[in-house]
Amino acid sequence: MDEGRMTGRSRTGAEVEELVARVRDAAGSSYTWRRHANGFDLTTEVPQATRRLTRQHTYEVALQPEANTFTLTDVVRIERQGPGGTWSKSVQRGRLRYRSVATAADGSGRRSFNSADGHRLIRDVTEELGWREVASRTERAGRFAGFLGGGIAAATLIAMAVVLLVR
Repeated sequence: MDEGRMTGRSRTGAEVEELVARVRDAAGSSYTWRRHANGFDLTTEVPQATRRLTRQHTYEVALQPEANTFTLTDVVRIERQGPGGTWSKSVQRGRLRYRSVATAADGSGRRSFNSADGHRLIRDVTEELGWREVASRTERAGRFAGFLGGGIAAATLIAMAVVLLVR
């Protein structure tokens, strides 16, 4: 591995393009590839057991070459057919981990999806090239909300204990 890559210096355009090309090659035909100004997306259809539900999983990778880091965000778009044939759409963002297994209606084949496979594919290439993953804004906000909620819960429990002991 190039020693300069581990020093924290800014990445060159050629190094960014090498990362992008290597992830694209590793993804093969299993994913739809889209390059954008600050990174790339890998998208795949998630197998479902029913036609009334479609799920599309996108791994959004934002590169920060000046810091030698990247963020990885999962975006899942879901469409559901409800009563009367109406379709509803929803989007989930963040760090999503799940598995899905579906068998074709005629029993001809079983397909599976594990969101960790896409994470692993991206992380293997980035790690090999010396990039470092940092938490996305969504992940940091969720972690902060969790700590805040935990702190409030702990303070409430302490206050309740004090009230019960004082009685």
